[in-house]
Amino acid sequence: MTDDWLVIGKIVSTQGLKGEMRVQSYSDFPERFLQPGKRWLQTSETSILPPQPVDLVSGRVIPGKISLFVVRLAGIDTCDRAEAMRGHLLLVEKTDRPKLDADEYLVTDLIGCDVFDRLTGKLLGKVIDVIASGNDLLEVENQTLNQTTLIPFVNEIVPFVDLAQNRIEVTPPKGLISEEWMLDH
Repeated sequence: MTDDWLVIGKIVSTQGLKGEMRVQSYSDFPERFLQPGKRWLQTSETSILPPQPVDLVSGRVIPGKISLFVVRLAGIDTCDRAEAMRGHLLLVEKTDRPKLDADEYLVTDLIGCDVFDRLTGKLLGKVIDVIASGNDLLEVENQTLNQTTLIPFVNEIVPFVDLAQNRIEVTPPKGLISEEWMLDH
């Protein structure tokens, strides 16, 4: 898959007998599953085939489930057709980015950023994932040590993010990052 796409969810099961599907959301923007319009389908994250266009006809939230939606896609009108879609990814074009506030970021923009200790300027590692929790956590990998650590993505600890420079600066409290990460290797 190219960098031209954002994966917003994955079809995880059917819903009823008329072709509706349950989608596990990977997006913080529920309107991507609620507002009708053009979306794209990809068979898997490793597929070499281009995503195929599909129209989202309707969508709704499953009560009590924050990140689970029921959607209806054009041309899918039976349970069997919906079952054939299980595991497919739902995408939007990367240019279809929502407007973000100054302190909001897309996960895909953070992954790959270099993380530096703000006080020493030392490179600590690279963001390899963002884990959603009460406060999001940056998973940072130090390739020299072949280790990862989790850094809470809160302003007190991560006061500086510059996506244009692919740079994040952190001020970790004592004990958050192993001392060996702070040593020059």
